[in-house]
Amino acid sequence: MKKYNHTTYAILGILTTGCRTGYAIKQLIDQSLNHFWKISYGQIYPTLKLIVEEELAIVQTLSERGKPERNEYFLTDKGKAVFKNWLETPIEQIPVERNEVLLKLFFGRHQSKENTLLQLEDYQQKLVERYQLYQNIEKMITSTPHNTEDVTYWLFTLDYGKRVTNAAIEWCDTTKEHFIK
Repeated sequence: MKKYNHTTYAILGILTTGCRTGYAIKQLIDQSLNHFWKISYGQIYPTLKLIVEEELAIVQTLSERGKPERNEYFLTDKGKAVFKNWLETPIEQIPVERNEVLLKLFFGRHQSKENTLLQLEDYQQKLVERYQLYQNIEKMITSTPHNTEDVTYWLFTLDYGKRVTNAAIEWCDTTKEHFIK
């Protein structure tokens, strides 16, 4: 079976949620996946084109009076099989995190301890804000009717984000202690 990039698999997965247009796909990404998987508009439309060319989805153009035409995408059986096969394939590698504060801390001896402490405090504040955002997302998911099978898995990924963010907040506290002494 042909191998595709992760963006292709992500969009195949998004098509299983009922998102049918490029705009709806981008909205779902911005509201959920963006916290752990970035996909831009510049990637969405070429990927949708590839998915149609590879017969993983079909496209239907809908016209409504007084509105611009829009394309809606629907997975084919082949697309569902490719997506399911990818889901069942073992993970290739643990992703490498790109983290600016860690990069700056790594080279921290070249700046003042006061500035390093300020950066850690700023980072921690941003993490606290992110954690609050995750709590708000959780409230929204649990208070809005959705397909319950999807909700369970959405909450698993959200829990991961909350736990990682909380661990990073705790790491900030421990690391800041070295600069406060």
